[in-house]
Amino acid sequence: MDPSTAVWLPILIIASVLGLIFGLILLGGSFFMVEQAQVALVERFGRFARIARAGLNFKIPMVERKAGRLSLRVQQLNVRVETKTSDNVFVDIVVSVQYHVVEGKEFEAFYKLTNPEQQITAHVFDAVRSQVPIMTLDHVFEKKGDIEEAVSTGLRHKINAFGYDIDGSPVTDIQPDEKVRAAMNEINAASRLREAAEQQGEAVRIKTVKSAEAEKESKKLQGEGIAAERIAIAEGIRDSVAALLSIKEGGVSPEEAMRTLVLTQYFDTLRSIGAQSRASTVFLAHSPSGMADVSRQIAEAIMVGNQVPGPGGAGHEPHPGTSVGPGSVPTTARAA
Repeated sequence: MDPSTAVWLPILIIASVLGLIFGLILLGGSFFMVEQAQVALVERFGRFARIARAGLNFKIPMVERKAGRLSLRVQQLNVRVETKTSDNVFVDIVVSVQYHVVEGKEFEAFYKLTNPEQQITAHVFDAVRSQVPIMTLDHVFEKKGDIEEAVSTGLRHKINAFGYDIDGSPVTDIQPDEKVRAAMNEINAASRLREAAEQQGEAVRIKTVKSAEAEKESKKLQGEGIAAERIAIAEGIRDSVAALLSIKEGGVSPEEAMRTLVLTQYFDTLRSIGAQSRASTVFLAHSPSGMADVSRQIAEAIMVGNQVPGPGGAGHEPHPGTSVGPGSVPTTARAA
């Protein structure tokens, strides 16, 4: 073997091995994988060349490189904005912005925005602070949809040119100051207590009205019963007087019939009073002269009643067989 060849042969072998290794390294770096719902941006000598989609992709070694990746999934960014309502209440509003990269506009989304989240946050602040200050605190809670619509519309109009689209921006939280929340809770509690008091008062009123109506009906029925009782008593007295006068031929004069009836009613009254355990009894004179005086007073009262002018303007005519005059006793009793 030539001495010179013997010298260079190991060098060539080493160089070949190193070249093979370097080639394998370059070849291995030329292939790259892109996951599903992602894209990779490939540059050639620093200039954008193409979009690499999901799957196995190839780039020219030493010429092309991967500039970056973009996710095509819907992403969410929570933005907390402190602002003031029209009634001078400071609130913290959390807006959850949902956005994604528009397919076909990956170049704009990657190269036109340095920090897309920061840009979206700035637009959300602008939209919220232009909408909430014209609303009261109650309207902020009641019309969250108006805030969402204002944020989505304004944000979509401004960010579409940068390759992004807005899927929604719901208001997920509204937090007024702690003192304001405590005051709102107290107002709500007072309103509930007032409503409960009104309902309780209405129940008492209905109960009172029903009780009064029941008492009215009871008094009405009681009055009807008393009237019926008095009519029955009057009819009984009339029948008793008629029965006593019917036996006039047997020796009973009208004066005796009246006295008998008065005494009978008097003793019936005493018996009714004595039958009650808690009754207050008034004792009258029971001597013969006292009984005669009671009988005379009752007879005079009946006589005066007969002489009172009636509806026609004339006094009542005495019953047949009854003489009315000084010292006389009427023979019949009139029903009240």
